[in-house]
Amino acid sequence: MKLYNTMTRTKEEFVPIREGEVKMYSCGPTVYNYFHLGNARPFIVFDTLRNYLEYRGYKVTFVQNFTDVDDKLIKKSKEEGISVGEIADKYIVEYFTDAEGLGIRKATYHPRATENIDAIIAIVEKLIEKGHAYEVDGDVYFSVKSDPDYGKLSHKPLDDLMEGVRKELEEGKRDAADFALWKKRKDDEIGWESPWGIGRPGWHIECSAMVNKYLGETIDIHSGGVDLVFPHHENEIAQSECANGAPFAHYWLHNGFITIDNEKMSKSAGNFFTVRDIAKKYDYEVIRFFMLSAHYRSPINFSDELMNAAKTSLERIYNCLDNLDFLLKAAPEGEADEKVVKAMEDAKAKFIEAMDDDLNTANALSAIFEAVRFVNGESGMTKASAQCAKETILEMGGVLGLLKKSKSEDIDERITALIEERQAARKAKNFKRADEIRDALKAEGIVLEDTPQGVKWRKV
Repeated sequence: MKLYNTMTRTKEEFVPIREGEVKMYSCGPTVYNYFHLGNARPFIVFDTLRNYLEYRGYKVTFVQNFTDVDDKLIKKSKEEGISVGEIADKYIVEYFTDAEGLGIRKATYHPRATENIDAIIAIVEKLIEKGHAYEVDGDVYFSVKSDPDYGKLSHKPLDDLMEGVRKELEEGKRDAADFALWKKRKDDEIGWESPWGIGRPGWHIECSAMVNKYLGETIDIHSGGVDLVFPHHENEIAQSECANGAPFAHYWLHNGFITIDNEKMSKSAGNFFTVRDIAKKYDYEVIRFFMLSAHYRSPINFSDELMNAAKTSLERIYNCLDNLDFLLKAAPEGEADEKVVKAMEDAKAKFIEAMDDDLNTANALSAIFEAVRFVNGESGMTKASAQCAKETILEMGGVLGLLKKSKSEDIDERITALIEERQAARKAKNFKRADEIRDALKAEGIVLEDTPQGVKWRKV
């Protein structure tokens, strides 16, 4: 398996630190609101990576944090008149609602910044002790110039990195590039006791502390959106490696941006959408399918046209599975046809080849559709052949976090009864009643197809 490493800018063979085990960290949400479409992409992509690593036999310890204290949460708490903790609790619940809808599994650990203050303070103290950080009247800053390797992830000199970043020298800072590890409490803001007075952690330090606590000094994979390369991930590397004297992560993975109708998503442009917004119009699974339909490092454009195309493509796979379910009831007994077995083995081999090539989910989906095309063009399948095809398609889809619905969830007893009544009417040669039922079901989006093996139905 090869992964594109942002640090080296090359695809590298994936070799974990410990044989058979993977330690992986992915930056989670700041929980002051519902998460938006841009957040959803890394959550889906790196959940899929975790699935695939497990599919390939690795034991994965996966950590995704919650940033539950920062300026945004403090502002939100003042606006709503409730505590920062209550804001965080509310939106962590909402995160899991949307994540479950998107097929995103819970991480092995979901640590919160506020639950790890001791670990954060400990790493800040270590950085001060080693001369990489300094305290000024209750604030603690990391000294960027103390780290000769600073900028190695971004591959740019410090001066270039600081372009566009606020450069004025804050009172007490030695250099404009230095960043906060610990912030002195202002007014009545939330805070914790520390060796430097009451305050709260900076954004970057929480991830370093939680990686160290839950995964160790050096991990296999660290991931997130491309917007986190600088300053967040650059700062994480500097803090962690200066504190521990060890490499922080062996592989750095970053997903590309999302545009909305070919424009950058922003509130000012009026095209800012939360996943909750989108899920009102499109099924959560359609959103996940859409996200995986492009390679994770490529930019992806969100539009109604592309979402409808994703919906149609996903329905095509489900219709194939419905046909296979029908064959499992109506097809003759017998062994699986060698041609079917080979076609499914070929599709699975192409699926694995695609996923091994830097998690190419677009090509992996193509492998699934290759299996679907074969099934749709095959006649005279036995039950065993149908079972082989169904298991293969579900196996591949399951790795991508897709195809977890069953037809039984989509049809109620009333519709089942109508289909059975129509069958009885046809048997009794009451074709008028049979046609009435067919038309009524069609009006509800249920299309019936009469075959020599019996009646089949599908949703449209």
